[in-house]
Amino acid sequence: VMVPDDKDHKMDCPTIFKKGKYWYMTYLIFSGRGYETWLSKSKDLLHWENQGKLLSFGDNGLWDDNQKAGYNALLDIKWGGDYGVNQFDGKYWMSYFGGKEKGYEVEPLSIGMAYAKNHPSIMQEWSRLDKPVLTSADEDVRWWENRNKLFKSTVIEDPKRLTGHPFIMYYNAVGDSLANNKKTRWYERIGMAVSDDMVHWQRFNKNPVVHHPVGITGDAIIQKIDANYVMFYFGAFWQDRKGSFNRFAVSKDLVNWTDWTGDNLIESSEKYDELYAHKSFVLKHKGIVYHFYCAVNKQDQRGIAVATSKYLGKSKVNFVSGN
Repeated sequence: VMVPDDKDHKMDCPTIFKKGKYWYMTYLIFSGRGYETWLSKSKDLLHWENQGKLLSFGDNGLWDDNQKAGYNALLDIKWGGDYGVNQFDGKYWMSYFGGKEKGYEVEPLSIGMAYAKNHPSIMQEWSRLDKPVLTSADEDVRWWENRNKLFKSTVIEDPKRLTGHPFIMYYNAVGDSLANNKKTRWYERIGMAVSDDMVHWQRFNKNPVVHHPVGITGDAIIQKIDANYVMFYFGAFWQDRKGSFNRFAVSKDLVNWTDWTGDNLIESSEKYDELYAHKSFVLKHKGIVYHFYCAVNKQDQRGIAVATSKYLGKSKVNFVSGN
């Protein structure tokens, strides 16, 4: 449903919310220099129009000049809900991973917070806190995130304060408990941090909350389905499963998660996602489940696809062909 204009750019990581009769998607574009965060708009969740950039490259010698990969925070997580965006302290918030080096996910990558006074549906360059809120150089860094790469974060509000705090961040990172084990140092796992003010974050628990013995477990998003919290996430390069795929885990308390052991929700099945089908954003609207994901073909072209629980036809959008 969304592809770059040329072969030199890659699209990734959809986050979706609603305002009035329109849906909005923030997503990432990788340009060779790094990630920037963009906005698109839709009436029907199937046909999208680009609106412009929200988090742009800088040339100011700052920690995040060349990487700004953003994810809207404080979304309504009720399954089949209104998918609106909530404020805190008079601001809308977006967590992002940032970095100063040019290239594809070049370390160090840390997590920062951006904010805006205007609603996220409005085109605007978001403001950012001066310093990252979580880094792999922090004194309390955990064993599973000690390799200089903190990636996608999802921030939700928990009115029940099940952790003792109103705000929870799920994020994945690269790390290893062994000093120089090249075989395992690229593994990714999902852990938690908590906050009372969206600015100061502290890690919660010593260990990740969702992880697997081998490969990547990452890019959590949360939906509340009845009394259960469901974490949709992607896996890749596991012991028992090839390629990449989208799966889920379930929790009653946002801390202890039971992993689904059945079939993948999404896996490679089309020419456009032949290499990878991963990185979920899942919602339910008018009885239909929309499972957005990042689709990667054999030419390593990346775009944003959607699978639906009811047949809604085929998209006419295709990756750019030729040189």
